[in-house]
Amino acid sequence: MGDVWRGLEVVEAATRVGSEMLGDSLQNLSSGLDTVSYRVPLGVCAGIAPFNFPAMIPLWMFPIAIATGNTYVLKPTEKAPSASMLLASYLNDLGLPPGVLNVINGGKQTVEGLLTHPDVRAISFVGSNSAGEYIHEVGSKNGKRVQANLGAKNHATVLMDDADRSSTIKAIVGAAFGAAGQRCMALSVVILVGNMSDTQGWVDEVVEEAKKLIVGNGFQVGVDVGPLISKEATERAVRIIQSSIDEGAVCRLDGRGVVVDGFEDGNYLGPTVIDLNRVDPNEVITNPAYTEEIFGPVLTIMSVATLDDAIKITNNNPYGNGCALFTSSGAAARKYQFEIEAGQVGINVPIPVPLPFFSFTGNKASIRGDVNFYGKSGVHFFTQSKTVTSNWQYQKGADLGGVTMPVVGKK
Repeated sequence: MGDVWRGLEVVEAATRVGSEMLGDSLQNLSSGLDTVSYRVPLGVCAGIAPFNFPAMIPLWMFPIAIATGNTYVLKPTEKAPSASMLLASYLNDLGLPPGVLNVINGGKQTVEGLLTHPDVRAISFVGSNSAGEYIHEVGSKNGKRVQANLGAKNHATVLMDDADRSSTIKAIVGAAFGAAGQRCMALSVVILVGNMSDTQGWVDEVVEEAKKLIVGNGFQVGVDVGPLISKEATERAVRIIQSSIDEGAVCRLDGRGVVVDGFEDGNYLGPTVIDLNRVDPNEVITNPAYTEEIFGPVLTIMSVATLDDAIKITNNNPYGNGCALFTSSGAAARKYQFEIEAGQVGINVPIPVPLPFFSFTGNKASIRGDVNFYGKSGVHFFTQSKTVTSNWQYQKGADLGGVTMPVVGKK
């Protein structure tokens, strides 16, 4: 239900969009000369949504677009189109005029049509890096604004000496394995900071907490980890796990081969914990459990000596969606939030996605385009500035300008 509720929060934020569209004005720049600026809609906008949050991600897109005066074309993923169809149906029942929100289904050919159609002014996308980079490139070449949220490898740093141990472990397990790891803000890397002798105890406790999670049909009460989206996604995650082991990682908890009664052919992968042990922050980490966005319930753990080491490793990663620090030290928290590069930072918050009156501010390789989803940035994405300068003189025959450049204050 979190998928739906977070999406509805964006809808609520869209109802106050008027204050975000306010412009500026200045009177008497010179005698009788006034200037006003305001934001106006672009026209037709489009969104291409992923499978993992089939209600929330469309609700990131079209409510802000429509509230700012645009019409919208939504293309849901062919793997999970029903939520978008239901949302459109509900809005139709509530009286949204025909043609304001349109849902089209299809694959690559449909996407190409949106990217090249001359009437489409802006495109929003959430999904993989390969698809997002292509959409950004082709859309931009065709003169469209593009905002694309892509992949991620979100790191959490734990100061073992002062973090609240029990709360931190529960938070890590929930953020790593919730939604079966199929979310761009999933916590996929944990860096333990401190004495190496303390590391094993933390890893053991993470494993024990993860073992408590129940794998099964997500519609059944009490299930914590549902299936992956497809057989191909499951097989890919299994291959990466095996490759990481072949390259020297230790599998502390192996979720491969899990069987759910009644769903023996389901695409299930249980919580998996990969341990890279102590790493050197000055060396490139090449293990596939770290370099690949697995998009499954797989958590990679490593340890370093200092907070500086953890910050260096996190910043060296090409992605920048989010990160987190678990500590009771205000000094460490302040150092971390100012030195870390990722666009969304949590201090004792494992998944630091801001509420919708802020914007989703991932950066680096996790985004293409420079205007973020929802919040004030979302309003700016779906609108453009218009400036009107007017000259109203009280008497006829006034000087309305000549061949020289107009200058402020000059009659």
